[in-house]
Order: sequence, then structure tokens, then C-alpha cells
Amino acid sequence: MGITESLAAFGTHVIGSIGYVGVFLLMVAESMFLPVPSEAVMPFAGFVVAEKTLGWAGVIASATLGSIVGSLIGYAIGKFGGRPFLHRFGKYLLLDSDDLAATDRFFQRRGSVTILISRFIPIVRHLISIPAGMASMKLVPFCAFTLLGAGLWNTFLTWCGFVLRNNWTVVTRYSHWIDIAVVVLLAGLIVFYVARHLLKRRR
Repeated sequence: MGITESLAAFGTHVIGSIGYVGVFLLMVAESMFLPVPSEAVMPFAGFVVAEKTLGWAGVIASATLGSIVGSLIGYAIGKFGGRPFLHRFGKYLLLDSDDLAATDRFFQRRGSVTILISRFIPIVRHLISIPAGMASMKLVPFCAFTLLGAGLWNTFLTWCGFVLRNNWTVVTRYSHWIDIAVVVLLAGLIVFYVARHLLKRRR
């Protein structure tokens, strides 16, 4: 059993055992920085809705509330711990004060749309709250766009599980390849970032 399948099995067990609370806790973990992909668990919630064990409103509300709580935890980590950490260890990550200033400017200008779009991107949605907190993005738009993006995404995945019913695991199968593609893309961006900074230092 692969990692994705193991996470799906874990998620289905949690939801099957404690229902709405399980959905809430899994989405809190997913929206922080823990490797609990919503694609591996929310379709099962849709399947449970189709079986009339849980209700639509309860699943979407508990999932979205969990996404907001988890995102706020990530935001707080970035706001109160991220900047001191980078000031101390940033040089080992090729980060300096200019990078921090650029992050601040970016989230002040485009933070809202970034938070919204990131809710639909694997891997990125686990981490995006931390730089938003580091940049002290305004809390009201942060929460509003997290609510909108997470609500839409959770509803879509639940609907997929509802429609597919006994074949809900097909969502996990296809999302696994999407996750791999995103990891490869992010790895390429990291290599580009490191190479660019090394060349900058050499000059």
C-alpha cells in the first residue's frame, strides 16, 4: 500500500469512526502543514453522504471550519515564529532581508488571490498560510479567501465521492499523479531558486 492509499485508509477510518469531528480534525491537519491531502479523504465523506450516514451541510461545514482553523494555526506559526527563525537560519536557506521584504510586498499586493488559488493546489495549500503569517497579511481577507477557496474545494471533492460512490477511490488514484506532478514542479522551482541565488552571490 502506497503513501496516498495509506492516508486514504487512515482518513476513511477516522471519518467512519467519529463522523463530522473526524472530517474537522483531518481538515485542520491538512490546512496546517501535515501531509493529509484532502483528495485522499474528502471523497469518502461524499460516499458517506451518499449512504445517508452524514449530511451534506454537516460535512461541508465541518471540513471548511477545519480548513480555516488549520490555516489560522499555520498563519500564527508564520507570524510569531517564522521571521525569527529565518533571521537566524535564513542564510542556510539562501534567504536574506531582501527576500523577506519581497514576500511582504507580494502578500500585501496579491495575498488574497494567492490564498484563494492555493486552496486548489496540492502541497502548496499545506504551506501557504505560513508565509502569509510571516508577511502579516490582514486577517480578514486571509480568513475570507480561505473560507471561499476551501469551501469550494471541499464541496467539489465531496461531490466527487457522492457521484462515484463505491468508486470514490478513483479520485485518489488520479490525484496521486497530480501530486507527483506538483512535487516535480516545486522541486524544479527550488533548483532554479538555489541556482539563481548562488549566481547572484558569485557576482
